[in-house]
Amino acid sequence: MQNYDLKTAKELLRIRFSQMLINEKYKEGVFKIPIHLALGHEAIAVAVDSVMAEDDQLILSHRNIHYNLARTKALKPELDEYLLKKEGLAQGQLGSMNLANEEKNIVYTSSILGNNLPVASGLALAEKTKREEGIVFVETGDGAIEEGAFYESLLFMKSNNLSVLVIVENNGWSLATRIQERRCEINLDKIAEALNVKYEKLNNNNVYEYIEKLRDLREQSLENNIPIIIEVELTTLGGWYLKTPENPEGRFINYHSGPAPEVNLDKGPEIENTQSDPVFVLEKLFEKDAFQKMSQETLEELRKETEQ
Repeated sequence: MQNYDLKTAKELLRIRFSQMLINEKYKEGVFKIPIHLALGHEAIAVAVDSVMAEDDQLILSHRNIHYNLARTKALKPELDEYLLKKEGLAQGQLGSMNLANEEKNIVYTSSILGNNLPVASGLALAEKTKREEGIVFVETGDGAIEEGAFYESLLFMKSNNLSVLVIVENNGWSLATRIQERRCEINLDKIAEALNVKYEKLNNNNVYEYIEKLRDLREQSLENNIPIIIEVELTTLGGWYLKTPENPEGRFINYHSGPAPEVNLDKGPEIENTQSDPVFVLEKLFEKDAFQKMSQETLEELRKETEQ
């Protein structure tokens, strides 16, 4: 069996377990803000974090929990931010959907659909003007590609020869509605072709393959001064739990992909999902005992961190 980097594997598991722990607190009703979980999105977040250089910038959307966890390398500061504590990542001022972290090169995050794309364009133009060595990563979703800002930003990036990786996370859902139930298909490869923009699709959620692919695409973008569209097909697990006077037990609010997964944190990442889930893909790459040990160690480390 091929040897895989354990640090990368543990990082993916850390992001999964961190979200599971946050989800458990969500069910307890301790948060006063909405939080968009990204269970199932971990592979692309780990890959982006792994390939980002010192001068690169990351621009995020409302669903940013996985990228913030990947860049921060800790759960507690983000958890404290969600609890609106002064000890939080942004002193409790930004909450979830606008959470940025300039120290870790997350320079802008927006809860407004498509808003972050023009900002990324401007930042990339500034990089070019100042002749900096970094590129801009901007994360968006299948909903934002319907916005005029998406096309206009791509046109601007291409026209000005800007080094940008546009990562489109496509989970096939719009809130509680499947995309095909409410709109026609959007072929990103055709849009890219029309603008003469390079397009890549990632769809197997193998974190190691994603790292290699992103590293290559980053170099292409930087060396050739071009934007590249990267469509990532994935499945978002579940939704959120919410406690209200009418819902004292914390009824599950579904907004993406079916009923809430049964989660037992003591047993590791044993949740019902498609075979493309990044944790299931990761599990196949390791011996069973080694994977279970790594999972348990990661979970125990997170519990200790949050108990401090």
